[in-house]
Amino acid sequence: LNKFYNPKQYKEAPKEEEESFVQISAHSGKDEPPAAFGPKSSSSGGGVIGMIDKIRNELKLEMNEDKLEEEDSQQDYEKLMADSAKKRAADVSARTDKEAALADAQADLTDTKERRKETKTDLAETGRYMSNLHATCDWISDNYDSRKVARAEEVEALEKAKAVLSGADFSLVQKTAFLGRK
Repeated sequence: LNKFYNPKQYKEAPKEEEESFVQISAHSGKDEPPAAFGPKSSSSGGGVIGMIDKIRNELKLEMNEDKLEEEDSQQDYEKLMADSAKKRAADVSARTDKEAALADAQADLTDTKERRKETKTDLAETGRYMSNLHATCDWISDNYDSRKVARAEEVEALEKAKAVLSGADFSLVQKTAFLGRK
């Protein structure tokens, strides 16, 4: 390619055979390169060789950029995986803590339900006792006067019995009281 595009930089290779697949401008009748490649440049590094060098350099540059981008992406991926592992560990720890708290809360709930049941039983027993006590108090309150009279008569009878035992004579008092009752 240098022989055609850069004849100043071209060095002849030792000739082994005369066969060549190079297009020669003399055959085509024009000295200009095709319009797709732009005008022919006479400076070194221009033309097709320059384009090949430019493409090679661009390819190297893109490969370097791709390599750097891949390294950055790999670092980002590794960081993401490390962060994800930390988050998973934190989530597992939080879940374990929450499960322990749930177990404690359920145990407290069970204890509270048992105490509530016992308290209800105690309250029912207290209610029955108060009902019985109220009935007794009502009976005592209702029968207070009759019990007061009965107690007074009993005290009087005991005093008379005590006097009889002391030697007092109540025979006349009894007759009068007996006759006065008629």
